[in-house]
Amino acid sequence: MGGASQAKQADKASSDETASTPAANGSMPGPSGAPLAPLAAWTPDSWRSRPAAHMPAYPDAARLESALRELASLPPLVTSWEIERLKALLAGAQRGERFVLQGGDCAESLDECTSEAIASKLKILLQMSLVLVHGIRTPVVRIGRFAGQYAKPRSSPTETRVVDGASVTLPSYFGDQVNRAAFAPESRTPDPGLMVLAHQRAALTLNFVRSLIDAGFADLHHPEYWDLSFFSHASLTPERRGEYEAMARTLADALKFMEALGEKAVDDLQRVEFFTSHEGLNLLAEQAVTRTVPRRPGHYNLSTHMPWIGERTRALDGAHVEYFRGIANPIGVKIGATASGGEVIDLVRLLNPAREAGKVVLITRFGAGKAAAGLAPLLAQVHGAAGDAGPAGIGPVLWMCDPMHANGLTTPAGVKTRSFDAILAELHETIDAHGAAGTRLGGVHFELTGEDVTECIGGASGVTEDTLHVNYASACDPRLNYAQSLELAFLLAGRLAGRG
Repeated sequence: MGGASQAKQADKASSDETASTPAANGSMPGPSGAPLAPLAAWTPDSWRSRPAAHMPAYPDAARLESALRELASLPPLVTSWEIERLKALLAGAQRGERFVLQGGDCAESLDECTSEAIASKLKILLQMSLVLVHGIRTPVVRIGRFAGQYAKPRSSPTETRVVDGASVTLPSYFGDQVNRAAFAPESRTPDPGLMVLAHQRAALTLNFVRSLIDAGFADLHHPEYWDLSFFSHASLTPERRGEYEAMARTLADALKFMEALGEKAVDDLQRVEFFTSHEGLNLLAEQAVTRTVPRRPGHYNLSTHMPWIGERTRALDGAHVEYFRGIANPIGVKIGATASGGEVIDLVRLLNPAREAGKVVLITRFGAGKAAAGLAPLLAQVHGAAGDAGPAGIGPVLWMCDPMHANGLTTPAGVKTRSFDAILAELHETIDAHGAAGTRLGGVHFELTGEDVTECIGGASGVTEDTLHVNYASACDPRLNYAQSLELAFLLAGRLAGRG
């Protein structure tokens, strides 16, 4: 998406390459040499024989099958050559040649598929990426957590509230691909038609993103188009304010100098490559968009470039790992504090038996105060296995950090929020852990929006517990707002460059 000529060249160059597909039968050794369970032949629906966590229960089987047939007949949202292009870029990030910025909504709303909402998310991601490029002097791979992020896992399959004095229990809200947020039976009953509607909304989103990028929307990189008002907030120290202002000035000067030269590099900068991702939670929908393509072996999930497996669904014998092990897309996996090094090694081995570069992205989420101790043994074991060319080894992995999901908190008033300081602290701890282990942090994963919401506390935007109510718009998890996201990019760039 964007960079079309580069992607077409990559497609031509990779058309004879073999996509990663799992072994049909046999067994794979565990980290201790003990074999894992034998693997049966993979098919797009072989996941149905495994335990499926966080899957919705559709009450009308006939409507479900009808919706899935319609979904399977619709045009794909992305192409295999775009997917292979991203895989090549992720392989570069594994080698330290690139850095990955992944971000977007916690859960997209079908009702908010608007030009303003899409443009604001694209704008903040592009601006954050340019701050990172400038700060760490490394190309950035941009991956939007949207155009498909319509399903969410929930802690409980049901929710109970008191309505008109009576206790009422209904299905939990699993995202707009499954049901609706309003607490009413007609809204909370899983509706298979929403899978088709979500696919259509994702197509509209992707079409607009592609149009914006092709038209040079990345011109919004220019600092004169940015809202830098948080520079003047009282919470910033003079030293920090000076650092932000200096970076903004040098960034603006560099762009203006390039424009004055009239070089093609400016045009290249304005027409960036952009990719999409979402959590592959509802496997019914994911299976319906899984297809073979001409002149390439294997199966591709053609609804997104990089789907990921969540922390709650990464069981080795579970349905999600079974589905993901058979698709050719690059795959993300969320890794939390409960994961052992042996488990992660087995996951990588299952998901990437061919040891293909750019295939597996491990996205850690430990929480502030826990990342340093939790990551140390994990990095040591996985790094050792990745460097082993023997049967106990695994392919290369890309390490990313999600500092959002393990840093949730609830205020005394019962409002879910996250602390900017905790998010930043986990980033610092993760960078330090990688430095101590001799590994490399290759990317970050944020829940954010380009809007001026008040969902996370802290940062120079000045959101406090007392002001969360001003514009709390998320139906699920709290997101960083525009100012918090941009400030975090400035801080991260400085820290990665060794200045913070």
